[in-house]
Amino acid sequence: MNYDYDVTVIGGGAAGLTAAGVAASLGAKTALVEEKKLGGDCTWYGCIPSKTLLKAAKAAHTIRHAARFGIETHGEISINFETVMRRVHEVQQQIYQEADAPEIYEKMGVTVLYGKAAFVDEHTITIETGQSGISTLQSKNVIIATGSRPITPPIPGLEKVSYVTNEQLFSLKKQPRQLLILGAGPIGIEMGQAFCRLGSKVHVFDAEEHILPKDHPELTAILQKVLEQEGMTFHLQYRVTQVDEMDGIITVTAEEETTGRTIQLTGDALLVAAGRAANTENLNLEAAGVTTHKRGITVNQYCQTSRSHIYACGDVAGGMQFTHIAEHMAKIAAGTMLTHLPLQTDDRHIPWCSYTEPEIAHVGETEAELHARHAGHEVYRFPFNRIDRAITEDATEGWIRIYAAEFDGKIFGADILGAHAGELISEIGLAMRNGITLRQLSDTIHPYPSYALGNRRAADQWYVRKQSGTIVGLLQFFFGYQGQKPDTSDPDRIV
Repeated sequence: MNYDYDVTVIGGGAAGLTAAGVAASLGAKTALVEEKKLGGDCTWYGCIPSKTLLKAAKAAHTIRHAARFGIETHGEISINFETVMRRVHEVQQQIYQEADAPEIYEKMGVTVLYGKAAFVDEHTITIETGQSGISTLQSKNVIIATGSRPITPPIPGLEKVSYVTNEQLFSLKKQPRQLLILGAGPIGIEMGQAFCRLGSKVHVFDAEEHILPKDHPELTAILQKVLEQEGMTFHLQYRVTQVDEMDGIITVTAEEETTGRTIQLTGDALLVAAGRAANTENLNLEAAGVTTHKRGITVNQYCQTSRSHIYACGDVAGGMQFTHIAEHMAKIAAGTMLTHLPLQTDDRHIPWCSYTEPEIAHVGETEAELHARHAGHEVYRFPFNRIDRAITEDATEGWIRIYAAEFDGKIFGADILGAHAGELISEIGLAMRNGITLRQLSDTIHPYPSYALGNRRAADQWYVRKQSGTIVGLLQFFFGYQGQKPDTSDPDRIV
């Protein structure tokens, strides 16, 4: 068959942009089809606007507490919400122009097409636009990267209420006085802290027992306490049973799971952050013979679907919904497709981070997973209140927890709560992927004073566990040392 393109990428978010760029760089004639605007959820509704808003909120928080550094401020600070949101939009536009704009990809040789794509058969795709109707193209290979969308939970009355998801949140013109949030996952917690620091009263509802349920409960409990001290209120193990709105005031009714107690709270804005669903409905996947599961498109370790020439990557594949995972999968998909090398996704060293203050991050296996598979491991910990850089910056809340083999220090995973946790977890991920043990991490010189030194200090605890009164006694006997033997009676001691 005479194909129009070697590769057609459907979806212009993080996964689609990466896939198209890789495909073009490998010499493939590439088309990129996007329904709305290049950049996807990350640029317009997710990572970029949320982190920009968090930065503004941190600035407000820092000014309010500047007195602890000897800097006096007088009176309550003023938040210009319109200016805050204007900066959010300016940052979005800057990143779009520098990384996402169609001209960038067209210069690479990618043909950018706008419209709604759907399969006619496994090689034929129609593109529907509101202006020029429907066009058709033939493609030898296809990469599906259509992402995901916010879920609207089946709560009575919700469909009649003017709620927002992350897709509308950054278009708010007026700061909510009282913001109600459904969901204590990353979006709900990050945006809850941001709006709280900007001056909104924030209430968060979730049926789970802990905030951020995928993270370590010991660390999320510390984070929750910090957020509560800043003014956020959590209603955990509460099931929302009704949502109503009258004259712009939204009422949330919730029932406590354990006692049946009912509460009602009102606010002038409601953020629904209750999960996401893969965008597969309009692709006509059946016509291409592509199979799906309840969370998205079924793929193997090469990001290949049930059709060998059709790949899927990012949120649409139903895995972990992170921009960095989408980009990783896109590289694997395009690389495997075009080089025919058996490149595989790395599912063992996936990091994630929620960008609250303090940040909370994870990589590798969780402690619960290690217990479930009866993996012999030890927990090596170090507190932020003993990291000198954290002390100088008054950022002493948090812990580094590394899970590793007792014998050789092989690292299985890690959880970090604290300043720059997203940066610190990357070193642990790099060590894991390259087989670097705690001994080797401990022996690596880290600059002083740095937050990364905390990783080394946590790794030092592997050596601490190796201390033995017997060995020290032998050294004293043979070499005449006169010091006292270390107290090794406490297995959890931190040196």
